[in-house]
Amino acid sequence: MNRTIVFDLGGVIIDLDVQRCVAAFRRLMPDEAIRTVLGIDDEGEAVVAISAATRQLMHDYEYGNISSPAFVSSLLEYCHPGVTEAQVREAWMSMLGDLPEERLRYIRSLRQQGYQTVLLSNSNDLHWQYIFDRYHLADCFDFIFASHLLHMAKPNPDIFRHVAEAVRMDPASTIYIDDLEKNRLAGHRYAGWQTLPSLADLRATIE
Repeated sequence: MNRTIVFDLGGVIIDLDVQRCVAAFRRLMPDEAIRTVLGIDDEGEAVVAISAATRQLMHDYEYGNISSPAFVSSLLEYCHPGVTEAQVREAWMSMLGDLPEERLRYIRSLRQQGYQTVLLSNSNDLHWQYIFDRYHLADCFDFIFASHLLHMAKPNPDIFRHVAEAVRMDPASTIYIDDLEKNRLAGHRYAGWQTLPSLADLRATIE
């Protein structure tokens, strides 16, 4: 069995800027639509006001049940007249922040030290394609799993069990890094992984 490190993507490897995304959509749709469509408030915090229809839209896109054109077209329905699909795509992509090369070098160094590296992400097609095309993440990981490709997502137990079965790993020698507590709790409960909230905590633990 290999020593294994399982990485989340957004909020761990690549920074996310939810407030910038809110600001971008505020230029395209009414404030109330931002809350009911995106499920986030003016400060970028999650709210419960998201409608059932758009909650299903976000779920289906994260699970890969609808295409990117269908997703963008659905968001466009809530926008001001004259807004284009290109503008909606640009606003959606604005959520992605920085990914310093140093982080990728660190993950590659772990592979060189003999760690098996796994990427496990709740993602969507537009974000995923952009990140992989720009940063060549395939070179950093031994195994890669994404919600929209598997049609399952964290914190559902199925995705953790799927990864645990697909990758040869010893739970006692596996560390899982995720910025969301609910995902860490599920990873520990359903796969037996030890968990940490950040790369900084991983560095301190290994050192």
